Amino acid sequence: MKEEYDLSKMKSRKNPYAKRMKKQVTIRLGIDVIDYFKKMAEETDISYQSLINLYLKDCANSHKELKWQ
Repeated sequence: MKEEYDLSKMKSRKNPYAKRMKKQVTIRLGIDVIDYFKKMAEETDISYQSLINLYLKDCANSHKELKWQ
């Protein structure tokens, strides 16, 4: 293995899977919800957007249903 590689001659290309990975959306969340995830983000050193995504993914994977009162 070389100590250094010359990447200046390397051809770049777009990731063909990037569009499938995540999609940007606009969503309105309550200030209390944002504050909750931002506090958790400080404790875990994970961005609050990633934490929200992880929580929603967990809900989707476990088919969690919303309970209305």
